[in-house]
Amino acid sequence: MNPSGSTSASRRAIRAIALVEASKGLLVLLVATGVLSLIHRQDLYDVAVQLVRHSHLNPASHYPQIFLDAMAKVQDGGHVLWLAAGSAAYSAARLAEAYGLLRERAWAEWLAAASGAIYVPFDLLHLVRRPSMVGLVVVLVNLAVVGVMVLALLQRRRARVAGS
Repeated sequence: MNPSGSTSASRRAIRAIALVEASKGLLVLLVATGVLSLIHRQDLYDVAVQLVRHSHLNPASHYPQIFLDAMAKVQDGGHVLWLAAGSAAYSAARLAEAYGLLRERAWAEWLAAASGAIYVPFDLLHLVRRPSMVGLVVVLVNLAVVGVMVLALLQRRRARVAGS
């Protein structure tokens, strides 16, 4: 066992979670940068339609329609700046969490457990209202993340108690 008290298997699980969190942070940062680069474009909706079509998505489907509606409302630069600022904050939080998990920091394990647990009630509600395999997988993954983090925190506590 390492100084934090976690086993090799739990360390691998935590590293995998850290990589997922870093990926989410980088993806949001890339998307926010792309959106910010469009701030002075007058045809954001047209760009969004082209992007949806280029991605071979049906513009009338639920999620592409949400994206298109959002882009129609984001025409003024102030909204884009707020969107970019929120995305940057989210990205920074995900990247900080990933760094902390890779460095075996207790605060990152707490953050990962809390941030995963926050989504569980909403994911469950969504699953009840719109049952789907994807929704079930999302709930199970979030529960697994919370479980891994809680176990890591318990192992850390046991190691600290045993060491004192």
